[in-house]
Amino acid sequence: MTDQAVQQVADKIFEAHRLGKPCAPVRDLLPEGALDRAYAAQEINTERWLAGGRRLVGRKIGLTSLAVQKQLGVDQPDYGMLFDDMAIPDGWEIGRKQLIQPKVEAEVAFVLERDLDQERLTIADVLRAIAFALPAIEVVDSRIKDWKIGILDTIADNASSGLYVLGATPKKLKDLDLRSAGMVMESAGEPVSVGAGAACLGDPLSAVLWLAKTMARVGRPLKAGDTVMSGALGPMVGVKWGDVVEARISGLGSVRAAFAKEQA
Repeated sequence: MTDQAVQQVADKIFEAHRLGKPCAPVRDLLPEGALDRAYAAQEINTERWLAGGRRLVGRKIGLTSLAVQKQLGVDQPDYGMLFDDMAIPDGWEIGRKQLIQPKVEAEVAFVLERDLDQERLTIADVLRAIAFALPAIEVVDSRIKDWKIGILDTIADNASSGLYVLGATPKKLKDLDLRSAGMVMESAGEPVSVGAGAACLGDPLSAVLWLAKTMARVGRPLKAGDTVMSGALGPMVGVKWGDVVEARISGLGSVRAAFAKEQA
């Protein structure tokens, strides 16, 4: 199911992650547009990490912005895995050794109470499966030097996953209007990113539907208890060590990501 080039891509990403040192882009190792091979490289590393003791606790959706899709030459989002050691409690300090070149996005996260393990799903199935929503910050990262990524790079690199921070104010869907929910993310009291639910594939729930269908098709279906990071509500922004970033989403409350000042 794999070939030498796919294995080479997976190995380069795995070593960059293990050593905490970015590597050169990997896209030139694969045929142009070979998304399936980039996902195959991602899957090799997913299996490696699971065998090494990491626990799969959810999925993330990337490239939910139509502008970013156009920039990378694709017409759909991508996905990555969420592991237990990527979850950071609200406001807890993030150490420098945990990341290489972090950036942040504000998102809506969902936690499931029912399996979504069939490909022929509807939005009604998604609504029934969600236990609650939370405000979230995704701390994205890249194993590719200087973020010089194309679509094959980010897919192979687990959709440029780093860490994620969930807020502590779970809300039921019946109390939310996620499509029109406004978002502002601040650092040192100054806005650094603004947006709304409509920026995420038109509605964060539509993004979850896409993900659930896709994960069922590729054999890693969403299960009860899984966390879903549904995609950015506004522009991704860079952070510096020592920053404290807070995101507020209408109806959901706030969440903070704190970056250590010293090596930790």
